[in-house]
Amino acid sequence: MTPNQNLKQYTLKEAAHYKIHGRTDETQEPLPLFFNGSGIEVNVTGSELWLDIDVDFEVHEPWIWTAINGAFMSRQMLSPGTCSLCLFRDMSPDTVKNVRFFRELQAMSEDDACRLLVKGFRSDGAFLPVKARPFRLEFIGDSITSGEGTYGAEEDMDWLPMYMSVSHDYARMVSDALNAEYRLISQGGWGVLCGWDNDPRHNLPSCYEKICGLVSGEMNEKLGAGKPYDFKSWVPDAIIVNLGTNDASAFDQPAWTDPATGRTFKQHKEPDGTYRQEDILRFQQAVIDFLSMLRRDNPTSHIIWAYGMLGYDLTLAITDAMNTYQKAAGDTNIAFLQLPNTTESTVGSRMHPGENSHARAAKVITEYLHPILMSKN
Repeated sequence: MTPNQNLKQYTLKEAAHYKIHGRTDETQEPLPLFFNGSGIEVNVTGSELWLDIDVDFEVHEPWIWTAINGAFMSRQMLSPGTCSLCLFRDMSPDTVKNVRFFRELQAMSEDDACRLLVKGFRSDGAFLPVKARPFRLEFIGDSITSGEGTYGAEEDMDWLPMYMSVSHDYARMVSDALNAEYRLISQGGWGVLCGWDNDPRHNLPSCYEKICGLVSGEMNEKLGAGKPYDFKSWVPDAIIVNLGTNDASAFDQPAWTDPATGRTFKQHKEPDGTYRQEDILRFQQAVIDFLSMLRRDNPTSHIIWAYGMLGYDLTLAITDAMNTYQKAAGDTNIAFLQLPNTTESTVGSRMHPGENSHARAAKVITEYLHPILMSKN
């Protein structure tokens, strides 16, 4: 390959135009991409474009995907170190290319060393303004929203980053169909009250009001992950919550024991298989409290609780909690959506929803949201 002698190097501050996707601390340079669905978008002329990045991890390597002019172009695992990724070359220099670079992997609460930083660009073209999309959507969820199972064969059961994605995720499908920008806050195994294993520390509401409360450690603190999130900086037209699947699993798992204190936590079933009433009420209070938090932080957003891609166990508990919240708060700007369950023909790897299951869920959400968003325009 003959080197292009016309390439100019730009830090992010030196690039004339680019768009940041996902929750992050935009004062940082290099720019951290904490979440799945976070990334950089540019409109650029020229024949060649490279992205300079810095990567590290101890256990879970980041994956990324790219698109050019709205078409999926590549997906790959990243190695640790500082490097340049070629996003395109030998293209017609005078045409404007829309290029999107996104993190596939969820924020990794189990690997404090996992990082993906964007340092800048190299190109022989000019950076032009990126047009804002008319709508904004925020998705909050667990492994389903992290796209776990959307890549790989049905028999693949290893818990690996390569099986997680945004590129085949219902959140991206909904957003593309509605021409919306999107942000994701998701973590596999977590719930609204507790994780799948009854760990009460693993609940999304406890992390929601920080830029990225899912990660910890000195490096992430320096990158701004623990800062309070500025909700006025990016106001979603709609918030889609997909939680409850792991809360349902907790009822069938052993008690969690805090290794430091010996304290235990457990969601119980009665001998006849029904849910213990006090534990259901505890779960429902978590739903009510989270709805109250979401409304406090997002006064104008339409809130959807979408549930059902991996069973309907807690549907009644969730809808009853929503009704209780709605009556007490007088909040009519919320709704419950039942999503199609994953079937033998739509399952993906790790016994999770596959791409076709995500497409079915995306269709339900899109058809519901379309008239609501159109009425705001």
